[in-house]
Amino acid sequence: MASTEQSKSRTMQESPAEVGDPVAFGFVQALAAELSSGKVDLPSFPDIVPRVRQALADEGATPQKIVRVVSSEPALAARLLQMANSAALNFSGKAVTDLRTAIARLGFNLVRTAAIAFAMSQLKKADALKGLEKPLDVLWRRSAAVAAMSHVLAKRLSRINPDTALLAGLLHGIGELYILTRAKQHPQLFADESAYQAIVRDWHTSIAKALLENWDMAEEIVRAVSEFESVERDDRGPVDLTDVLSVAYLIVSYQDHPEEIELNMQGVPACRRMQLDRAAYEKLIAESADEIAAMRQALGN
Repeated sequence: MASTEQSKSRTMQESPAEVGDPVAFGFVQALAAELSSGKVDLPSFPDIVPRVRQALADEGATPQKIVRVVSSEPALAARLLQMANSAALNFSGKAVTDLRTAIARLGFNLVRTAAIAFAMSQLKKADALKGLEKPLDVLWRRSAAVAAMSHVLAKRLSRINPDTALLAGLLHGIGELYILTRAKQHPQLFADESAYQAIVRDWHTSIAKALLENWDMAEEIVRAVSEFESVERDDRGPVDLTDVLSVAYLIVSYQDHPEEIELNMQGVPACRRMQLDRAAYEKLIAESADEIAAMRQALGN
């Protein structure tokens, strides 16, 4: 692990995108040092997230223990109740009013997803990140949109667990989020949009991989978040989570420009494996619009 991180650090320091730009180069050096330390985590992320994650990872965890951990953050507890009663997840139509029943209805995977969604939505309120409210909100809204679309695609066009797809979609921009929060300490970097975007483009997936591995996320999710932008990836097997995330991101990226969606789906192996052309896309959007809106609302977006 150490040798891999050292190699990554050297690569970052030698990136051509940062040559000649001392501000960007210094920022990349700082990122490289953090990655090589092997302790990658998000600044200002509410500590309820690792506590929920640790509780859920405990094979002996009881529902009572999960309730105790979640109850320590009243806002998260309220979000879980809201999520359990949402149109997207309350299939019985019967409202729940206690946290234990809400957690049982959601299941541990969705509880973890809800905790991460809650933390991401709260970052723009952190004192340490003042001034970043707008880009944090844009990234949060995109993450929720990709998560909801991933859930729909997994359920309708694959055999992937929709809850797993929801989490992968929510996490697809976690590397970008990490860079954004770190860039707060380098205000000059924001003055050069091209240099900042070059850093995001070149390094967000590598950072996401390190971060998610540090969080002990499932290998399937780590791979999807690391590879979803490789749209030419041609895996000849069945549709996998990376395919679902790639297509969800593509659709969300062009949702405001539907006239361009067909051109951008052409030649994408994941679209072909999912048998998704312009007609299938339009049918999917028409049939799942309410479902997508309900899931985004459930996530608090």
